[in-house]
Amino acid sequence: METIADMTSYRLHYFPESGNSYKLALMLTLCGRTFEPVWTDFGGGVTFTPEWRQAVNPMGEIPVLEQDGVRLTQTAPILLQLAERYGQFGAKDEQERFELLRWLFWDNQKLSGYMATYRYRRAFTPSPDEKVQTFLRQRIDDFLSILSGELVQRQFVIGERPTIADISMCGYLSFPVEESGYDLAARFPPVHAWLQRIAALPGWRAPYDLLPGARLKRYV
Repeated sequence: METIADMTSYRLHYFPESGNSYKLALMLTLCGRTFEPVWTDFGGGVTFTPEWRQAVNPMGEIPVLEQDGVRLTQTAPILLQLAERYGQFGAKDEQERFELLRWLFWDNQKLSGYMATYRYRRAFTPSPDEKVQTFLRQRIDDFLSILSGELVQRQFVIGERPTIADISMCGYLSFPVEESGYDLAARFPPVHAWLQRIAALPGWRAPYDLLPGARLKRYV
């Protein structure tokens, strides 16, 4: 018999290259939930228009998850809510919840934040400023070194089972190497091995398999 949570309907506003969109699509999929994909013309600048912001998200950001018609924004709190709703990939006690929040904040500010900017500029803009790219690479290298150091100690970010911390951090690292330029298997083997463990989870699918639709022009 279905519960109220099981009957929840989802619509995900996204664009295929968005790692944050992938995090939510992957979380829903791993929890055995389906969603209606709502492709968004990010490349055409629609998220910058007053009309879109008034109708979809005043913060001007993708993704947006509609839950029974209620629009939710900001990936980390949505992941936390989904984990609690479905009893999967969340914290088991107060200490784990602290660790989840610690790594989610770190990921948003650092790993995902910098990798999203670097990858977008590298792959989807015609002539990125190399000085800016060098700065971003230096920061990403540091963040990946930190993550590698954690993953040689345990199977997943906060322990021996996957959580939303893993789902959050894998988002921008799961796209093709041609876009990021990062050969993780060669440079950060523990991170590569961790991504393989995530990819082995039942129901896992790659970003462009979960996020269909017209793609941004790629320059690399």
